[in-house]
Amino acid sequence: MNYVDLVAVLAVTQLIFFSVLVGRARGRYGVNAPAVTGHEMFERAYRVQMNTLELMVAFLPALFIAAKYWPQPYVAIAGAVYLAGRLIYWRSYTAAPASRALGFALSMLPILALIIGSLAAIIRGSAA
Repeated sequence: MNYVDLVAVLAVTQLIFFSVLVGRARGRYGVNAPAVTGHEMFERAYRVQMNTLELMVAFLPALFIAAKYWPQPYVAIAGAVYLAGRLIYWRSYTAAPASRALGFALSMLPILALIIGSLAAIIRGSAA
């Protein structure tokens, strides 16, 4: 099984799930498109979605580049930590935005680790 691809598909699925939650929040709180402000609970759902989208721009390339240079299980574990971090971020941010730090850290640190690991391998000139 290709664990890196599985993590990538789960990350995209997670983003779609957060997008569905935004759509549901639009209806529940009466925030009609194209508005992105209104009820605070809608705005929280929207920020989770947008923050996840912003991180995906770095996460997916970092994941696939790292998989070229490092064993897949290690790369997939970093990706799984990212996914867990996004779930924690979602739960924390929607409950109390000030409590989002752990989820954000568990999302950002794997991305940084994947980038640093990739750079180190590229400079070293080795591939997995």
